[in-house]
Amino acid sequence: MLKQIGDNGMASGFETEDDGDDRGLLSDRIRNALTDEIATGTLAAGAALDEQQLADRFGASRTPVREALRQLAAGGLVELRARRGGVVARMTPERIMEMFETVAEIEAVCVRLATYRMTPLERSHLIELHDLSGPIVEAGNFDAYDSFNRQFHEAIYHATHNSFLAEQAIAVRNRLNAFRRTQLRQGERLRRSRDEHEAIMQAIAEGDGEMASRRMRAHMLNAATSLSRFIDANKPGGV
Repeated sequence: MLKQIGDNGMASGFETEDDGDDRGLLSDRIRNALTDEIATGTLAAGAALDEQQLADRFGASRTPVREALRQLAAGGLVELRARRGGVVARMTPERIMEMFETVAEIEAVCVRLATYRMTPLERSHLIELHDLSGPIVEAGNFDAYDSFNRQFHEAIYHATHNSFLAEQAIAVRNRLNAFRRTQLRQGERLRRSRDEHEAIMQAIAEGDGEMASRRMRAHMLNAATSLSRFIDANKPGGV
């Protein structure tokens, strides 16, 4: 059977149906929904995450729920308990901002080195990725932009030609993936994020690693600010 998965996650046409793929798509949707609820405080620290209750809520089996919880645990948002599902981890705003500050410095180092070391093919790939993000922003597709954003930044890590640095950058990024995704929902952040990528690309094109580094650092700190505003605006009782 063929089907197409639309932006809203509903079937509407052509894509080969595969139980494994379906479970992956569903686990991603469950993970994303829980991420936003944890980030905004709708799911408070210490809240229980029962697999069966979540399966019933999302109309899923426990397998994609279990995978979503595993991914959230890998990012530090959930603490898993044997045969008991999980609980929302305690993550203070101060801790999150410290993590963003750390990743901002790592990303700044990566883009500076990448500016001087990337090959013409790697530069072409980065340009292609950036160009493809335009229609995504116009459509306001947060999930698609989140996927693009991960590819864009990881392309920069690998262009450093320092495998250890790339590994560390990816590891730190994985700890912040949930929050980096959530901050895109704040106001015009999606469009501003792409504009900031444009400025970084311009510095790379000019061969100015120091400027690319400064712009990348600002890009990451702007993301942290957007996350803080999104949380304030969406927390229970917020205005």
